[in-house]
Amino acid sequence: MKKYGGFIFMAIALLLASGCSQTQPDGTGALAASAPKAVSIQDFAGRSIDFPSVPRKIAVLSNGDMDIVYALGGEVVGRPTSNGPVPIKDAAQAEQIGTTHGIDLEKIAYLSPDVVLGNYPMNTKDIPSVEGIGSKIMLTSANSISDIQKQIQLFGQLLQKESKANELILAIDQKVKEINPEENTVKPRVLLVYGAPGTYMAALNNSLSGDILVKAGGENIAADYPKLENYPQYAQLNTEKIIQSNPQLILLMSHGNPEQVKDGFLKEMQQNAAWHSLDAVKENRVDVLPADLFGTNPGTRVIEALDLLHKRLQDVK
Repeated sequence: MKKYGGFIFMAIALLLASGCSQTQPDGTGALAASAPKAVSIQDFAGRSIDFPSVPRKIAVLSNGDMDIVYALGGEVVGRPTSNGPVPIKDAAQAEQIGTTHGIDLEKIAYLSPDVVLGNYPMNTKDIPSVEGIGSKIMLTSANSISDIQKQIQLFGQLLQKESKANELILAIDQKVKEINPEENTVKPRVLLVYGAPGTYMAALNNSLSGDILVKAGGENIAADYPKLENYPQYAQLNTEKIIQSNPQLILLMSHGNPEQVKDGFLKEMQQNAAWHSLDAVKENRVDVLPADLFGTNPGTRVIEALDLLHKRLQDVK
């Protein structure tokens, strides 16, 4: 009996030893398996950025980036400064930290985020300041639908949500495929204008709104206008060329008061009597697009932007 008792005692001891070894963080146990996983990212500026683990505290400078973060199941501690309603209710309590046009470094220092998501190239100048307070900054941009998809993929890597990112990217591809017109389809002639009181520019095809227009089935009459040096996605308005192209639809984008922008644009264009001969003017097709979907990066809501613009184009036919 003592002989068997000895065997039982040794078996129990071995089991206990095995159980204990699984709790040791020595690379062979359970704790080692749950250790933080390092993340390495290359942003749109070509910078390699390393994180010891998935960033928990994220600050964003644009609503588009914020939309993507929440669509991936993340959240932010810092959001863009805005006087209007917060597009994502769950982010309403986040601290306002400025925008891509001007960051609030004091607020960012107070939050001490693991990463700040900014714009390339606009926030390149802010890299030393942000890194100087101990945070990292990752730069992306969105001048096309493809750029938004690249952002989703990059943020998916950052948050270790690659599977969800692939779902979001596929949904955008499916929407583009769904509304993409056939090759021989006659496309409505459209003028896309980005405006603020006193300043109006034509959006080119290398801008996000221009790319959305093309994918939605429109013909951008300003596609061959010379690009502006400081704003290469836009061109100076040319009244003579506009009249010659005779757009069937004129769409305005603005961050400010939309009606004020529309009135100012109409007053400027009406200085040429031939303006009234345009099909878009005769048919009263001069509209302001929603600011949260156009003129700025809408993030995953680019699907909504495509749908809206496609329906506007369908109404012209």
